[in-house]
Amino acid sequence: MAGEINDAQIHVMDEFSHVNTWIFDLDNTLYTHKAGLWPQVDDRITLYVCQLLGLDALSARALQKYYYHRYGTTLRGLMQEYGIDPHEFLAFAHDIDYSALAADTRLAQAVASLPGRKFILTNGSRGHAGAVVARLGIEMLFEDTFDIVDAEFIPKPEAQTYARFLSQHDVDPSHAAMFEDLSANLNVPYQLGMQTVLVLPDTPDPFREAHEQAASTEVHIRHQTRDLAAFLNFAINGRF
Repeated sequence: MAGEINDAQIHVMDEFSHVNTWIFDLDNTLYTHKAGLWPQVDDRITLYVCQLLGLDALSARALQKYYYHRYGTTLRGLMQEYGIDPHEFLAFAHDIDYSALAADTRLAQAVASLPGRKFILTNGSRGHAGAVVARLGIEMLFEDTFDIVDAEFIPKPEAQTYARFLSQHDVDPSHAAMFEDLSANLNVPYQLGMQTVLVLPDTPDPFREAHEQAASTEVHIRHQTRDLAAFLNFAINGRF
């Protein structure tokens, strides 16, 4: 019969029936790459490295990516190697144009319908997160944002960052769900007992490597979706 919920839908609903805390990454999770925000941030970081070290853009980009892979963020690498002011860096990196990001009523309705508490957990800054959720029209739906400053500049996927977040907000991970666009950032949440959801781009993102946007078979990825709003509706009421 049309409209009936099948066994697969019931299974997904059961997986989330105990969840009372919903934790979301920010960039490329709450909004899609089509807004063009991350390439702007990436370019600003390159420019910062150019100005800091007097490098050409190609050399600065190579060093930026080296620090990203070695330290988890370029910021942490520059702090370790050059002792930069992280607040100055974050203000510079997130001085971008947000105008291409539009209000997302589907997402707003889906997040609003979630039972319990909602948080943002990001390797970016609180100011950047605030600008994003304001443009999306969902700023009033989250209890708080836990940013890289709150994490004492130690980024996801480091276990101590999740531990600090859970302690600061008194969250029981066995009753939480984590939504992320990077598979590596879901490993610790899975180990802690969270439901994990990998958010994939709905169309190919030319600014990301292919392996970062492919469907995953990793055991710590419990669920994956290319439409966050639809998945949230599905998890709560079994219908897209």
